[in-house]
Amino acid sequence: MTGPVDASGPDATTPPVSAEAYLAVVTSTIARVAAGQRAAVARAADLVTDALRAGGVVQAFGTGHSEALAMEIAGRAGGLVPTNRIALRDLVLHGGAPVDVLDPTLERDPAVAHRLWELTPVRPSDVFVIASNSGINGAVVEFASLVKRHGHGLVAIVSAEHSARVPSRHPSGRRLADFADVLLDNGAPYGDATLPLPGGGAVGAVSSITAALLAQQIVAEVAARLLAAGESPPVYLSANVPHGDAHNSELEARYAGRLRRGT
Repeated sequence: MTGPVDASGPDATTPPVSAEAYLAVVTSTIARVAAGQRAAVARAADLVTDALRAGGVVQAFGTGHSEALAMEIAGRAGGLVPTNRIALRDLVLHGGAPVDVLDPTLERDPAVAHRLWELTPVRPSDVFVIASNSGINGAVVEFASLVKRHGHGLVAIVSAEHSARVPSRHPSGRRLADFADVLLDNGAPYGDATLPLPGGGAVGAVSSITAALLAQQIVAEVAARLLAAGESPPVYLSANVPHGDAHNSELEARYAGRLRRGT
């Protein structure tokens, strides 16, 4: 198998649904994304490196399962310390909204982006990484428009195939990709899942795995650039190793009030 199978339905060439079949499609998708996105990863790393050298923070945002991308970037072992995770729950945790505002369709509301922007500790030197498999929901698209309106760099991670096949839910008709300075394709097929089921539907989504790959590649390239210039990359140690907390706290202190952790 050379790539994700068509999720529209099984045929004679469709492999059986199994852990091994999923491993095969994930392996081939990772290889395709790694090869095809190499240049874009380098451009994203340049953008992030420039922001960090200017004292900026990486602001990471995603809704639904794309929130996993923000978690991959912000606040994990081996990751960059100057990172902040933006989430819809910030409306409740930092904005005082009632919990029931967190409706599953909230990500479709463009107005949400403005409140999130007000609640995010953004400075002019910050750079943004936004993930959305479809790239069409109102909150994500509007937030991306605010990022560019305020003059920030933007790295977007989407499924190019899926985004091209569905209409935007933003009133402008625009998509997340339209605002990106650097666009990364996560390689996921239309519908995300890769192994067709008899009678329709599919299992085995891949977008979270490939988005995590791209996020970690960007971090590695940023570290490489800093090391090549004789600079020490500001990265986290695991909080579960000796002296990890002290190391992390010392680095976080440089960005007091700009990094949200543990929520």
